[in-house]
Amino acid sequence: MDLKRIVLDLMPDALVRTFAAPYCAGKGIASGVAKVDEIHAKSGLYSTLDLLGEEVFKREDVEATVQVYFRMIEAVKERPHASISLKPTQLGINESETYCQDNLRRIVAAAAVHGVHITLDMEDRHFTDVTLRMFKAIRNEFDNFGIVLQSRLFRTAEDIKALHLKPCKVRICIGIYREPAEVALQDKRDMKEKLFEYVQLLLDHGHYPEIATHDEPLIRRCIDHLDKKGVAKDAYEFQMLMGVPRADLQQEIVKRGQIMRLYVPFAENWKYAVAYMKRRLGANPAMAAMVLKNLFGH
Repeated sequence: MDLKRIVLDLMPDALVRTFAAPYCAGKGIASGVAKVDEIHAKSGLYSTLDLLGEEVFKREDVEATVQVYFRMIEAVKERPHASISLKPTQLGINESETYCQDNLRRIVAAAAVHGVHITLDMEDRHFTDVTLRMFKAIRNEFDNFGIVLQSRLFRTAEDIKALHLKPCKVRICIGIYREPAEVALQDKRDMKEKLFEYVQLLLDHGHYPEIATHDEPLIRRCIDHLDKKGVAKDAYEFQMLMGVPRADLQQEIVKRGQIMRLYVPFAENWKYAVAYMKRRLGANPAMAAMVLKNLFGH
């Protein structure tokens, strides 16, 4: 384990919250919604609101999570600049596929009444098949439901081709889960190349790519390619994590007349927020260096 990881693991929660605050809107739905409104008013950015937390096992905790999502829908129902993302491991997949799918359907149905879009996040490879099965079953009923696919997995091209349903929004990203070489690419350059390829493949199959990356050369490559192909600017969008310093590029995309959406996490329980913020610090060498400098005074 390197020094950065050791320091992050030992860092007091309060200190993590101080240094990593840009990555998390705060505690409670009101904090998340306030941040969504702030970034839209200030910068014209859209958001997808994310409840931090995963690996929920107890039924009472799953039901409590479902109720949080119902409240989130109520909170953003008159905010067209906001959508919602969620995870199967929050909603009962650890008990059964049927139970989880029922909870997902309840949430998507409630959101559909108000035109709120829901994105089903993709977790590690153990959940890929079941996540896609649940998504397809519910997407056949509702138009306000999208999915995430990861460019690192060898299977992704076939998963795109197998989305035999009405056109939908698909967030295409590298993915955060480290997967073994037998199922996934290991080189980030290869993952980025595949992400570029999959944007066009999604368009070819009638879908709306949500291009989720902070890599500026890759973003510019996508823009140049899609402009040359004559793809309408409202046929796709870009997404980034809140807190990653890309303000100039984000504004450039907004000025092009396109949606630039930020992933805006908040927590009902601070332990989930702290875990998320440590992951973000670990992924950002500049931020981690600042933490070390402030801890040791040089």
